[in-house]
Amino acid sequence: MFAEERQLVIADLVTDLGRVTVTELAAQFNITQETVRRDLSALEASRRLRRVHGGAVALDRLSMSEPSLEDRQKHRLDEKSRIANAALEMIPASRTGSIVLDAGSTTERMADGLMEWSPRSPGDQLLVITNALPVATRLSANADLQLQVLGGRVRGLTRAIVGSSTIAALDELRPDIAFVGANGIDAGFGLSTPDAVEAAVKSAIVRNARRVVVLADSSKLGVETLTRFAMLTDIDTIVTDAPPPRDLADALAAADVEVVIA
Repeated sequence: MFAEERQLVIADLVTDLGRVTVTELAAQFNITQETVRRDLSALEASRRLRRVHGGAVALDRLSMSEPSLEDRQKHRLDEKSRIANAALEMIPASRTGSIVLDAGSTTERMADGLMEWSPRSPGDQLLVITNALPVATRLSANADLQLQVLGGRVRGLTRAIVGSSTIAALDELRPDIAFVGANGIDAGFGLSTPDAVEAAVKSAIVRNARRVVVLADSSKLGVETLTRFAMLTDIDTIVTDAPPPRDLADALAAADVEVVIA
């Protein structure tokens, strides 16, 4: 195989897997690790991937890479729907309950399900607190729900409401359960997102909720992005669509985090 052909195959592997290692590529193509490194350097120069310690990652795995909400709404729809449906089953069934819905494409799927919410018994109440404009817009159509929208500045890329006033409002609340999104969940680094301002709001959600449920499809598992907003020990449950990688599964077990596969 010519070098150019091999590099195209490597680029496709990185796109499909998200990350490759020098050792794995050397074994797969029966070439030296030095040859692999030259291939990765060439691919990085052509903006096909980014080299990291021991290998390379896809460009969408970079620490500050963040797709728009519109882009995220088009991908992994079945997985996100399954995760959202599993999360809906966790909403408190008590006479009164309060939940937080973080901004994100999966929490929007939860909001779609909550549009059909109605009291099980006369007088039952559910308060939904959100910092997500799309979630608030959807749920405002359901008169059976109580809806509280947190104030602050709207971040255009994600339609999340962020800022010091958002955090201050969260610090005055103790909701029963928070459903939080993440761009990355890593065994050592914890939960992260590319934007520091949005990370600060997520930290406040995690800090103030009685129970924290993270909604993350499997493409987020084993991933680090720029800003950490919580450690694994700060959360109670992760709902995802596939078993986590071994190192992450071990770390979640050590942190006593429940893993729900939807």
